Amino acid sequence: MFNILHDIEINTTKDKVFEYISNPFHLDNWWTKSSEGKADLGERYRFYFTPEYDWFAEVSKINSPEQIEFKMTKSDEDWDPTSFGFHLSDTINGTLLSFYHNNWQSQNHHYRRTNCCWALLLKGLKDYCEQEIIVPFEKRA
Repeated sequence: MFNILHDIEINTTKDKVFEYISNPFHLDNWWTKSSEGKADLGERYRFYFTPEYDWFAEVSKINSPEQIEFKMTKSDEDWDPTSFGFHLSDTINGTLLSFYHNNWQSQNHHYRRTNCCWALLLKGLKDYCEQEIIVPFEKRA
């Protein structure tokens, strides 16, 4: 199994970062085109990007405002066995976001592309949290 790991410091509170990684309104401003869900254990999220990428996940871990994890339930062959999540911890300047996307079956092209995309998207999340910058969906990773 292979994992994607990224750390990024965000100059704001854990509460705000947690809201921006768990609330569908905010997810749509840095990641998805449209999303639905509620940040409670076992709840279902919909992550919509295009008709071909209309994916679903379940909240598999949650400890607000320090952790949320999503287990993919309907996506594609590479993403289906995976889970991704966020650990948040306090720093002097705000919040350290430690991101993981675990259980990839191989380090294929999709794994490498997703790794790069997560890095770019997490930078977009940082800009959104700190400065309310919203990159239009069509220009995101």
